[in-house]
Amino acid sequence: MTGGSGALFVAVFLACAVEAVEATTIVLAAGTARDWRSALTGVGSGLLVLAAVVAALGPGVSAIPLHYLRLVVGGLLLVFGLQWLRKAVLRASGYKALHDEAELYREELEAARAAVRERRGFVDDWYAFTLSFKGVVLEGLEVVFIALTFGSNQRDIPLAAVAAAAAVLVVAGAGFAVRAPLARVPENTLKFVVGVMLTSFGLFWGTQGAGARWPGDDAALLVIVPAVGAYSLLISAALRRRRSSTQVEAPDVTLEPALMNPRESR
Repeated sequence: MTGGSGALFVAVFLACAVEAVEATTIVLAAGTARDWRSALTGVGSGLLVLAAVVAALGPGVSAIPLHYLRLVVGGLLLVFGLQWLRKAVLRASGYKALHDEAELYREELEAARAAVRERRGFVDDWYAFTLSFKGVVLEGLEVVFIALTFGSNQRDIPLAAVAAAAAVLVVAGAGFAVRAPLARVPENTLKFVVGVMLTSFGLFWGTQGAGARWPGDDAALLVIVPAVGAYSLLISAALRRRRSSTQVEAPDVTLEPALMNPRESR
């Protein structure tokens, strides 16, 4: 596996692992609190929908000229990557609460237990079915997007698909083995790393799509990724120091409203 292929595999695996953690948490809550058969039926139905999406979009994405694809996808990755990175920096600096997968699991569990049981057709518990179905489809669409865009840009969709499938299988297997939320997975750290990777690939591919060339071609990622990561860590440290000094001078004052949307939860 070359350096570019290795970076592709790692980026896709980590990004898809984050989505898989959230989907697995939802399915576990639906199965534990309600009905495992209905929850797993929802998972299967969701996977069929995702398979249809891949079958429809895969050939179309691959047919787009590479420089156009890199320009568009590079821009999209920059948008998504910077959003992830911004939230990760806010979490690391204390301006945003850390994502708590165990708390999310408890909330989903309580909501599932409180819902009325209803049978529809072959599904014994419609709530468990729809909860699992929506979780798999929504998070799965992000996995599909990541695998298709990364794989198409590198002209290696099979490798991206393997990385995505490996991430989903590892996370889902671990979750169902312990029948508990993946609270020990350092998801906040993963999201920071994924934000760095998405931003770096967005810069790399967007520049190539615009007609420029990076020195060393794919090897430039070995410089871009650490540079983006180091810069993000410096910003986190600066914001953390600023927040500490602000709290000492005026304990009731917070910069959070100026830095983030309070409705953001991911």
